[in-house]
Parts: sequence; C-alpha cells; structure tokens
Amino acid sequence: MRNLALFLFLALTPLGWAQPKAAAPEPAAELSVTDAVILGVVEGVTEFLPISSTGHLIIATRLLHLESEKPLVGRDGQPLWYKKKSNKYPEGVPLTLKLAADTYNVVIQFGAIAAVALLYWTPLMSMLRGLFGRDPAGLRLLINILIAFIPAAGIGFLAHDWIDAHLFSVGAVIIAQVAGALLMIYAEFWRRRRAVLTPARTDFADLSPASSAGIGALQCVAMWPGTSRSMTTIVGGYFAGLDPRRAAEFSFLLGFVTLSAATVFKSYKSGAAMIQVFGWSHVLLGAVVAAVTAAVCVKLLVHLLTRHGLMPFAFYRLGLAALLAVVFYL
Repeated sequence: MRNLALFLFLALTPLGWAQPKAAAPEPAAELSVTDAVILGVVEGVTEFLPISSTGHLIIATRLLHLESEKPLVGRDGQPLWYKKKSNKYPEGVPLTLKLAADTYNVVIQFGAIAAVALLYWTPLMSMLRGLFGRDPAGLRLLINILIAFIPAAGIGFLAHDWIDAHLFSVGAVIIAQVAGALLMIYAEFWRRRRAVLTPARTDFADLSPASSAGIGALQCVAMWPGTSRSMTTIVGGYFAGLDPRRAAEFSFLLGFVTLSAATVFKSYKSGAAMIQVFGWSHVLLGAVVAAVTAAVCVKLLVHLLTRHGLMPFAFYRLGLAALLAVVFYL
C-alpha cells in the first residue's frame, strides 16, 4: 500500500504543475465522498474488463447529476474560466461541472495504472532492461507495445476535442456496447474454431510488428466511448493468435502505456480546472479506490477469460445496452 501511495503521488504531480496561481482556495462545487467512491469503484471495476470504463463513467456521472453545463462562479461571484478570453477564444470557455467531472473520470485512471504497475512489475522491468540492451525478450515486448500504442496516440491527439464534444452521451454508449458485443461474439467463435487447427501463442513478446500494429489499429476504435479499449485490444490479441490469458496481459501492458499518456495529457490540459472545482482530496480518494478495485478485477478478468473467454462480457454488454435504452429513452 505504501508503494501504491507513492506511485499515485508521483503520478498526480502534473496536476500541481498545471495549477493556476489564481485558483480558488476552496472547491467551487460539491463532490461528496460517496460520489468520489462510486466513481472510483466504477473506474477500477471497468477499466480492464472489456465492458468500457468510459461508457460506465458517463452513465455514473449522469446518474450522480454531475453533467450540468451551467457556468460556475467562484466564492467572490466572479465567473470561473476553463479558457479565458483571448484571440483564440474571443468569448472564453466557462468552467462547468460537466467539464470538471469528465476530467475527474480520466484523472482517476492513475489508480488503475498503479494497479497494473504493481501486478505486472516483472514484464515492465523486463521492458526497461530491454531498453538498455540487457533483456532481448523485454526489448521485443517493448517494441511491440510501442508499435501498438502509436496509432491511438496519433489519432487521440488529433481527435481529442471532437470526441469530447460529440461522443460523450448515453446514446453513443448504447450503440458502442451493442457493436462491441457482436464483435466479441464473432472473435470468440473465431478463436475457438482456430484453436482446433492451430495452438495459440503463449508469449506476447514474439508477436510480429504487423500483429502489434493490428492490435493498435483496433485500439483506435475504442476512442468511441462505450467500445472499451480493453475489449478491442483483447480481440486484437485473439486475431494475432494469442490465447485469452496472454491477450489480456498484453492488453494490460498496452493499457499501462496508453492510459498513462492519455491521463497525463488530460491532467495537463484540464487538471487545474478540475482541482479548482472539486479540490484535491476527492481526486486522491477516487484514484486510491480505483487502484484497489482495479487490482481485484484484473485477476478476475484473467480467471474468467481463461475459463469462459469473452462470451460472459458480451452478454453483459447486450443486457446493459437494453437496460440503458429502457431507462433513458423509453
């Protein structure tokens, strides 16, 4: 637990760098301890399961009434700005509860990242040794991870603002849950049929660059909220010939890199605004809760995938999509 706390402290440091000098001394809006714990649990449980953490967090944010787009004001009655008036933003961009909540949901991913760092410390250190020429297998794994990371990094950087503006809705989540479930069912049948003819790979360090690039291309699809980064990379691992356990573990390691980059980027871009709204304590609480629950769920996912494959998660997604359609649209 001490190592986990140290990792989270170091990981959340970029928020401090981004903190504006004129930030409000007290939170500008209420985020209760219950809200912080619920969001932390949702993040930790869903981040590495193939059911979409972003989709579940969008739903949780809406149910917790944290989606208001009403401009916030400070305790002095003056408006709070996400982007102050400038040549680029003539009208300015006001700070809202929804903007802060969306950023909060990304930043607490640091907890899930910490869980993977602790559970998969050995392959991470192997990649680090490989970088310095002391572990050939670790170097091959590092190259594969970087190849798989590059497509999502490029597209995510370019399309980040458009995705935030157009795809963070319950309707988008429902569509993605159904589409993802159908892809998972197809991939599971494909894997089981292929396993009869060709044994699956058990060493993800031996993936070809083309296979790693294919996994990375599928990861780009997960930018649509509700799709699931974990789902697309596990499916990509299936198509690359990995068995379920190794596909999941490759997904965890790729997620460590992808989520770290995305979370640092979001923290730098919007972290100060989020702290201005919610304060520090609830961010730390959400990240710690996410770390603990993610550690449990990573082990659960490996167990379920080894025994049952992707089918249980596909049926869950279809059931969730039906429930959301009834609750929000009927």
